[in-house]
Amino acid sequence: MGGIGIWQLLIILLIVVMLFGTKKLKNLGSDLGGALKGFKTAIKDDDADEDEEETEEGSGETIDSTAEKVETK
Repeated sequence: MGGIGIWQLLIILLIVVMLFGTKKLKNLGSDLGGALKGFKTAIKDDDADEDEEETEEGSGETIDSTAEKVETK
């Protein structure tokens, strides 16, 4: 009870197409697809930058030093 069936979805789709038109919906779809593609490439570039920073930080030599307190009289 209360579920949306295939006929209700088709009626909603028909109303949306009648309100906005197919050309506007096509442009909206291509804009949304371009935005998602840009988002995915930005995420991949960010991950690649983080990986490069980690390898650069890990390649340096580590120098261990200890400080000793010197007593003066």
